[in-house]
Amino acid sequence: MGFGLLGVIVGGGLALSTPEQKVAAFSAAERFATDLGVARERSPQDGDYWRGCDDARAAGTAPIYRGEPGYREGMDGDNNGIACEPYP
Repeated sequence: MGFGLLGVIVGGGLALSTPEQKVAAFSAAERFATDLGVARERSPQDGDYWRGCDDARAAGTAPIYRGEPGYREGMDGDNNGIACEPYP
C-alpha cells in the first residue's frame, strides 16, 4: 500500500504545472519514503559504525547495503546484502 501511495504522490507531482508544486510534491514523496524506511535521510559515511540497526535507523542511515560503510553481516539477519531493512 505504501509504495502505491508513493507512486501516486510522485506521479501527481509530475503532472503539476508549476515548479513550486513539483518541488512540494517531490519533497512530500521523499519524506514519505524516508518514513517508510525505504529511503535514507543520509548516505553511509566512511567511519560509520553502528552497535545495531536501531542506532543506524536513528542516524537516518538505514538500510545499509553490502559494501557500504557501516555494513556488517551481523546486522543483516537474512544475509541478503541489506542490513537494517525496514520493519515488516
